[in-house]
Amino acid sequence: MTLILPTRRDLLATAGGGFGAVALAHLLTREGLADAPLPNPSWPLGGLHHPAKVRRVIQLFMNGGASPMDTFDFKPALEKHHGEALGPKEKPEGFTTPAGTVMKSPFPFARHGQTGRWVSTVFPHQAARVDRMAFLMAMKTTTNVHGPASYMMNTGFMLPGFPCLGAWVSYGLGRIVDDLPEFVVLPDPRGLPYNQKGNFSAGFLPAVHQGTVVDLGRSEPIPDVFAAEAYSFAQGDADRDALALIQRVNRRHAASRPHDTRLEARIAAGELAARMQLSAPTTFDLAGETPATRAAYGLNRKETADFGTRCLIARRLIERGTRFVQVWSGPQGAVDNWDNHGSIPNELPPIALSVDEPIGGLLDDLGQRGLLHDTLVIWTTEFGRTPFAQNNQGRDHNGGTFVTWLAGAGVKAGATYGQSDDLGYQTAAGTTTVHDLQATILHLLGIDHARLTFRTAGVDRRLTDVHGHVVRDVLA
Repeated sequence: MTLILPTRRDLLATAGGGFGAVALAHLLTREGLADAPLPNPSWPLGGLHHPAKVRRVIQLFMNGGASPMDTFDFKPALEKHHGEALGPKEKPEGFTTPAGTVMKSPFPFARHGQTGRWVSTVFPHQAARVDRMAFLMAMKTTTNVHGPASYMMNTGFMLPGFPCLGAWVSYGLGRIVDDLPEFVVLPDPRGLPYNQKGNFSAGFLPAVHQGTVVDLGRSEPIPDVFAAEAYSFAQGDADRDALALIQRVNRRHAASRPHDTRLEARIAAGELAARMQLSAPTTFDLAGETPATRAAYGLNRKETADFGTRCLIARRLIERGTRFVQVWSGPQGAVDNWDNHGSIPNELPPIALSVDEPIGGLLDDLGQRGLLHDTLVIWTTEFGRTPFAQNNQGRDHNGGTFVTWLAGAGVKAGATYGQSDDLGYQTAAGTTTVHDLQATILHLLGIDHARLTFRTAGVDRRLTDVHGHVVRDVLA
């Protein structure tokens, strides 16, 4: 009689769904995690190449191309030239329609804070906090097509297959704690952004560094952390023996394929899932938050509750040891995001309303808890929009100029760098490329962007390719 052993694929197919539960008993016994306290917020800052100013990052990504001249980039010339045909005569590459006439912003602007920063009425809560922010007013990217631009902003390249910023940070600096993911993505519950999970990919880096997607719109935001009740075999006394068998088979398989990092990532994910059976319930349970905190994040209002919840979860994640969190506003597609082709007056206010109060609440909460001294908050989008009308009231894609702001650790509060032209169509001075922004973020984390490399296919690749300069004008 021939004994036919199950393949690794067979074992993972049957046991993978409850892998975290299988590992739990063993890990609790081995590491005594049952009584582990919350992580200490005074962890050393670290840094790979030089002392870091930032330990953790929250990136707020406005998916679809937020309009700068209707939010942060006040352009009086738009009102002066409203209705004039000053745009390109032929449809530029990436435009969805030929350029229309110049369109003034439908929203009033006013100066705010000691810095006198111009902000439109769509962002009253961010306007009240501009003195804490440093603005990059002349961001520029290489494309005005959503997919490539989103890849560029996240990975430094316009093509798929490259690691994203969060993955590079995870690869370069490693974990702060063992019971939460290093890199967490909180997508819009209405759908993933352009490129789907390609924006969160580890690319050619070891797969363990890819983003952990937590969809708070699902009944089970993190799949398979807990075994389903139907699978009693994944619970109880059988856990330790099952884990030991799976680990032996997995390790043997991995040893014979050292260049395939996916199995090591699966093993690490299973171990992390076991730890998260203890950490996740407390991290994602907002019951202990005060009514004042919930209100500050906009959880009491239908329009702001979703983004506010994700901002609050981001705070809870970083204070417990997650290093990099992305919070996305808007899914891919033509609606419910910042891709306002049809009508700036009708489409921009609701999406702006959904994020503005939660962002204000997040900045206040981080400051009150003493977390801003080592946390960097980034507000950005993949490109801007044209000063020319589309469909009478909308605006088309524009990679020529857009706005990003930074706040928190290592940032010169109230600083401004760069300027767009009079119409807000192209950068005019102090241009900041996507690679410059990425280099600056890495610098604050204690990483020299030119030295963080990974050899693949005979090339030493890096996040910033062969580009990038640290924007020191906005650094404290």
